[in-house]
Amino acid sequence: MTVKPGTQLHPALQFLIFILLSIAIILIGNVIGAGIAVALYGMHAVLGIGQMKFTEPHVIDALWIIQIGGTTLPILAAPIFYAFVITREPRDYLKPGFRFPWVLLLLVFAIMFISTPLIEFLSNLNQKMVLPHYLSWMREKEMEAQKYTEAMLQMKNIWDMIKDVLLIGLLTAIVEEFMFRGVLQTIFTRWTKNTHAAIWITAILFSAFHMQFFGFLPRLMLGVLFGYFVAWSGSVWTSVWAHFINNGTAVVATYLFRNKTIKINPDNQHLFGYGAYIFSLAVILFLFFIYRKIALERELVPEIDKQTS
Repeated sequence: MTVKPGTQLHPALQFLIFILLSIAIILIGNVIGAGIAVALYGMHAVLGIGQMKFTEPHVIDALWIIQIGGTTLPILAAPIFYAFVITREPRDYLKPGFRFPWVLLLLVFAIMFISTPLIEFLSNLNQKMVLPHYLSWMREKEMEAQKYTEAMLQMKNIWDMIKDVLLIGLLTAIVEEFMFRGVLQTIFTRWTKNTHAAIWITAILFSAFHMQFFGFLPRLMLGVLFGYFVAWSGSVWTSVWAHFINNGTAVVATYLFRNKTIKINPDNQHLFGYGAYIFSLAVILFLFFIYRKIALERELVPEIDKQTS
């Protein structure tokens, strides 16, 4: 199904089509990824993933193949296919342009690092939430997911760290931002006709997509930050940069801690106090004001040029 130029599907239908398309591509990717893993390492390696036998030969290698082939690349393929083939509006639905003041990247860098105390506060708040008994399985599933993440973050040397920074940090940032801040945020902006509503709805879906209830609030906040970065700059690369900083920093910190280069455990959620939380929020709001001002002044330039020409 494709849309002729000049026509527009209702955003609700766009959302449904994109979700079904994404599910189909991810299922196909998982089959292909599992097939490649079996062909390279045998069925025992693939079965070892489900049994969490990460010390057995090639199990982690098979896990990487299935992760990249079954999840990461399909998440990238879905928005690209949707934007180019279904809507034929890649510029609007992917926002791949670089026409924004480069100082915004410096502001993003500062905001991401200064947000660390606030993310810690939300994480601790999230951990105190109590699930109903019938949802207790969610905690077990998150613990299982954490074990898979730890297996993929086994870094024996600096080259392993660089590989993880590129795959977990950069590639994951690109594919998720194209899907969420690219396609989905555009769909909800057209659906609600309200940028703020679209950003928050997309951020909620972004956090829910990771299926980690006890990390929902900090990931929601990150999704909101990423959403405003894109909405004001007009480019998905501002949120890709922010997402990469968040993921890449976690990978590097994990490597340095496990190799005893630093003493601060990146999983420690009790590094800051309430003063740092308030300071973090205040500085973020101030930097956001500057970011918005610079980004929106960029949008006025074409109009000024037209009036003076």
